[in-house]
Amino acid sequence: MAGEQVKRSDVVIIGGGLGGTAAALAAAKAGLRVLVTEETDWLGGQLTSQAVPPDEHRWIEQSGSTASYREFRSRVREYYRRNYPLTEAARSNPILNPGNGWVSRLAHEPKVALAVLQEMLAPYVNTGRIEVLYHTVPVAADTEGDYVTGVTVRQGPDGDLIRLRGAYYLDATECGDLLPLAGVEHVSGAEARSETGEPHALEAQDPLDMQSITHVAAVDYVSGGDYTIPRPRDYDYWREYVPSFSQYPILSWFASDADDTTKLKQFTMFPNEQGIVSLWDYRRIVDPAIWTEPLNDGEVTLLNWALNDYYAGSIIGVSPEERERHLEGARQLTLSLVYWLQTEAPRLDGGKGYPGVRLRGDVLGTEDGLAKAPYIRESRRIRGLYTIAEQDVSKELCGAAGPRRYEDSVGVGSYHLDLHPTTVSQRTFYIPNHPYEIPLGSLIPVRVKNLLPACKNISMTQIANGCYRLHPTEWNIGEAAGTLAAYAIRQQVEPSAVRESAAHLEAYQQQLTALGVQLHWTPEELEA
Repeated sequence: MAGEQVKRSDVVIIGGGLGGTAAALAAAKAGLRVLVTEETDWLGGQLTSQAVPPDEHRWIEQSGSTASYREFRSRVREYYRRNYPLTEAARSNPILNPGNGWVSRLAHEPKVALAVLQEMLAPYVNTGRIEVLYHTVPVAADTEGDYVTGVTVRQGPDGDLIRLRGAYYLDATECGDLLPLAGVEHVSGAEARSETGEPHALEAQDPLDMQSITHVAAVDYVSGGDYTIPRPRDYDYWREYVPSFSQYPILSWFASDADDTTKLKQFTMFPNEQGIVSLWDYRRIVDPAIWTEPLNDGEVTLLNWALNDYYAGSIIGVSPEERERHLEGARQLTLSLVYWLQTEAPRLDGGKGYPGVRLRGDVLGTEDGLAKAPYIRESRRIRGLYTIAEQDVSKELCGAAGPRRYEDSVGVGSYHLDLHPTTVSQRTFYIPNHPYEIPLGSLIPVRVKNLLPACKNISMTQIANGCYRLHPTEWNIGEAAGTLAAYAIRQQVEPSAVRESAAHLEAYQQQLTALGVQLHWTPEELEA
């Protein structure tokens, strides 16, 4: 195209979420020049623009993640100690939880996560080794045989087209957007049981049966205040909508019980003496009780609940118009949740509504109080040299053998097989699992030579995605992919050859180990 701008780099990373950020950091540490695109103006994905506090396992303070991920966590705590008027008890707490939310040992503000990530990237961004193109999305890819030769991106909704060229291309988008553009073999949605052999798979595949998305909102509560928003456009619909697995509307205090998703569990708004689980402190990210000065009107929490899981349709594999309809539908559901909380939510004292609930856009860098981007739990996934499935992680299926060990492991993680309600079958389950490893084979496409997944788009089934999609694992995948691209460039060898050659595999894994990437679980760790 005449006048088209061209940018060149060693590695091109499409998507600046958590995996993309970790990949950029790893490749830059290895001495490569890196180009990163990000569709919003915040790097960090789940932790920042999507406003999702880190879901983590019980070993996270000592092991079960990469050293750089634990460095991020340590830097978050130090940020609060440096910049906030903490009480002495909070300041001296080595495992400070800034929001005291119970979903995470590190419930914190998205702006703090952003500041910390920017600090970690600063040496490379400031010296030009990493360049970030914000408000930028991929629109086309060029290929020659089994190689990607360029990716065209658009900067801004009506902005210029830029052609990005590199030796390696990493797809770190939230939906695996580069895969279809580059003709990479991939799957989406639910696989058939006949294909995967998974007990919880569907009888027939359905590419549109995807996990729900959630458009998170930040709110505080001002007792005696009235911050009721205008009645949302779709409020009447959501007020009456009853999921197939419930006898109650989605806007109610009843949702699936994680301990047994065939049953419902009652929740309520605030902590109480009746013993009903409160959702307010579930994802609380600001707790003024740990401050010595009243910086805020009160606590701030994030609305990422079963009540605003959106499963009315997929945003992958549909027309642009259908995609936009569902993205707006997710926004409408969250706004409807806010309005329901303000006006109709049953209170334990017999009343209805909490008009003091106030949207806090300043916390998320937006005007409307909703996150910059929706939390997307499931992506397109490459067809790789190895596909992770339910049989690899389920405690019931693995039995006493414990975690599956891969000789080509590039990292570790742990989380239950957590499938939120899907868009067609509305399946939902929470299956206990063993801690797991990440096989290199799941990062290598079956055909394309110089494209790597760097997010939740590795070769795995929809069910396995339920545990491999969380923060520490996404970071680990990105770090492994960035390091692999650097190794392949330096050694002039393709990723598949790294896996096939014992010498290359050992050398690559030694580089990961030197970076502080844990490759295997030990019995001693798991017994702790």
